Amino acid sequence: MAPDSDSALRACSAAAVQSLMTWAAAYSHEALPVTVRARAALVLADDLGAIVAAAGEPPVARMRAVLARSSGRAEATVFAPGSPALDRASAAAANGLAATWCELDEGYRGAPCHAGAYILPALLAEAEAEGASVARVLEALALAYEITVRCARAFPFATMTVHPHAAFATIGAAAGIGLLRGFSGKLLLDAVSAAASMTFAGPYGHAIEGALVRNAWTSAGAWIGLRAADGAEAGIAGLPETFHDVFVGGLGTACLPEALTDGLGIDWAIHGGYHKVFACCQYAHGAIEASLRLRAEAAGREDEIDEILVETHPRGLTLTTVEPATVLAAKFSMPHALAAAAVTGTGGQGAFDQSTLHEPRIADLRRRVRLAPLPEIGPPPNDRPSRVTWRMRDGTALSALCESARGGADQPFDTDTMLAKLAETSRAYPRMAAVLERIVRRAEDDERDLQRPWRDCVTEMTGGVER
Repeated sequence: MAPDSDSALRACSAAAVQSLMTWAAAYSHEALPVTVRARAALVLADDLGAIVAAAGEPPVARMRAVLARSSGRAEATVFAPGSPALDRASAAAANGLAATWCELDEGYRGAPCHAGAYILPALLAEAEAEGASVARVLEALALAYEITVRCARAFPFATMTVHPHAAFATIGAAAGIGLLRGFSGKLLLDAVSAAASMTFAGPYGHAIEGALVRNAWTSAGAWIGLRAADGAEAGIAGLPETFHDVFVGGLGTACLPEALTDGLGIDWAIHGGYHKVFACCQYAHGAIEASLRLRAEAAGREDEIDEILVETHPRGLTLTTVEPATVLAAKFSMPHALAAAAVTGTGGQGAFDQSTLHEPRIADLRRRVRLAPLPEIGPPPNDRPSRVTWRMRDGTALSALCESARGGADQPFDTDTMLAKLAETSRAYPRMAAVLERIVRRAEDDERDLQRPWRDCVTEMTGGVER
């Protein structure tokens, strides 16, 4: 029976956190199941591609220059052609800023959480600096993903108030670093609990309104997580109760301690992730799929649309901005996503670049998008459906329903599709897609080839880094 007092729930969650950290530290010395390792390799490849895709964004480039001014000795690559190597914390912060900029990073369906983007910027910098193998990177990624997602499940927000990038990025980064360094269960708990105490209340609405600081939450999380691991080695730690105190006491979440431990080693969280081919918030993906079906059916009639009705799930209804001020706001705008899909015929980067914000046809159609609740909401994975109806000027109507967008565990993209996406996102580095493809293919069947140092892979992908 669930504890009926806050103090009992606090104690229960603390015990569950300790068990989770003990399990993860012990498992880090075992071989991952092949399917878990293969999923970790896909997350690595997909999220690294998302980082590179943002390399040319002007604010990202300017922040790289700021970080370079104060960087210590060159230890790790910043994944932007021509950028010098930085110290590991600065590289983690630079790559963390890029990780979620284009909205092409991998995410998790069971709770709002993009664990890969929280873990990898710090983890890859640490692995390069320390000469860790690809196999060790994949192990740390999969186990840190488990910790991060289980925290997101265990401390759910009742409504979308705090963005998950702010809530869980520090936890993912600290977990990845601690596992890569081979921390004991106690030291891992010290690091991750300290990182949890330094999480922050980044408002979810900042994404919808286009505040670019939202993209910096994964940057700050990477830096904090790495420093929390450093601090744990120096004896600076949080408490097992920190998670409850921060999330329940500070941020007002619920507390489900069993989510921290149920099915450990059996129900791997990384299997519940999703990948994107649309460059926007996943809550709009079902509506975009429905829109692209209508566009194919309408055969060139998109200029005859009088109104677009989007009946969608509760989280889709939060994406209300009609006049997005930034590209980020456009990526969190259902009116923009639906208008741009109708006009451009894509939900990819081309539907959300700067030029689309003021494109006359898109701007006009955005103002004629209407959102309404969809009454028929199914259980997961059909809990994010959208029905889109185009009402035409001649009085006719076309309608399409998407119950679950592609890319999740129920309708995964095949490896070839993911590698084709990678070839597109990583174009700035002509060799990167081939190197990551080898990792992905070999993770599926041959662990021996994963003993290569990650540092060597980076050198091959980028043509070398400035030291």
